[in-house]
Amino acid sequence: MPSAPVQLPFEQPGPLEPPPLLRRLQASGPIHAIRTAVGHPGWQVTGYEQVRALLDDARLGRAHPEPERASRTGESELFGGPLGGFDTEQADHRRMRSLLQPHFSPKRMRALRGGVEQLTTQLLDELEKAGPPADLHAALALPLPIAVICELLGVPYEDREQFRAWTQETADVTDRARSAQGLGALFTYGQQLVARKRAAGDAEADVISRLAATDGVSDDEAAAMGMFLLFAGHETTVTAIGKGVLWLLATPGQWQALVTDPSRIDAAVEEILRAPSLGGGGIPRYAREDLDIAGVHVRAGDLVLLDTGAANHDAGVFADPDRFDLSRPAVPHLIFGHGARYCVGAPLARIELQVVFSQLAARFPTLELGCAVEELTFDKRTLTGGLTTLPVVW
Repeated sequence: MPSAPVQLPFEQPGPLEPPPLLRRLQASGPIHAIRTAVGHPGWQVTGYEQVRALLDDARLGRAHPEPERASRTGESELFGGPLGGFDTEQADHRRMRSLLQPHFSPKRMRALRGGVEQLTTQLLDELEKAGPPADLHAALALPLPIAVICELLGVPYEDREQFRAWTQETADVTDRARSAQGLGALFTYGQQLVARKRAAGDAEADVISRLAATDGVSDDEAAAMGMFLLFAGHETTVTAIGKGVLWLLATPGQWQALVTDPSRIDAAVEEILRAPSLGGGGIPRYAREDLDIAGVHVRAGDLVLLDTGAANHDAGVFADPDRFDLSRPAVPHLIFGHGARYCVGAPLARIELQVVFSQLAARFPTLELGCAVEELTFDKRTLTGGLTTLPVVW
């Protein structure tokens, strides 16, 4: 254990290189005292075994008995501090999952695959027609997840620039007023959508229509859930596609490995989900009671960051963890969480990534980065920290 808490964020030598201090801390133990980016105290858990267990531990939650006194990770209104009611949090969470789960069942997700394939083909046709050089972020990584989630939820695709701006404001980790404004605008938009769905009268048209027609779900609750899905359902996948392409193209031999052997697609998708999140942050939780984590005493109310990125690079579980390698033996990564809070949208994300990378490798076998890795820029203001552009040639 270091004698003084370390300050987040960790310095990173380059976008494909882990923070050296984080890896030194990981080698010294699975839990560390930290100060968040806004200077608040907390604990960061980096060991795979500990993160996996704590993701499903009822002694940790998102709510805090005194929210105004809780440590914050950043300024995002939705993700920077505590959420929900301390006494009702677990029941509320179970109820929300039970309402959302049916809409993301494996059967429903399989039925979506054809539409995802069609959308991807259209975007790649346009990419091919326009010819190189291209910005793969604007041409594929951004429009595809937005189109898919719009289709699923029943959100008009023509509103994408507007709601995309609001989701980016909501995810702003540096400016709380901007984040609150984005969240408010998104919720208002959700309320208007629900009202339109009610007026349309087709309860089976899409997920938002089905939520609005569910007994016991108020219009505001349907709007809030719909907008949460809109946010979570595209932002993370946009980032995963961009970073996946980057790592495949920037790591010698890996793009060629997928092009040569299309049957590696599932392994490629799991490595794309595991490797690019190098760690250094974490999923915020608050201790609901005193507990011990790997011999460290954590007090009730303490902030505990479950660093799934660091856990997915635990050298005790993943051999040579910082190497991006499609031939890696399968070990379940934690990017979608674990247990009771496992991401409901995981099957959809996997389908999108499988389709995108299968088609991309088949259609553009000579794809290369159009600039040096050092020239790429990432959006440091938002939670997911994705690429702003991704220049490619072929």
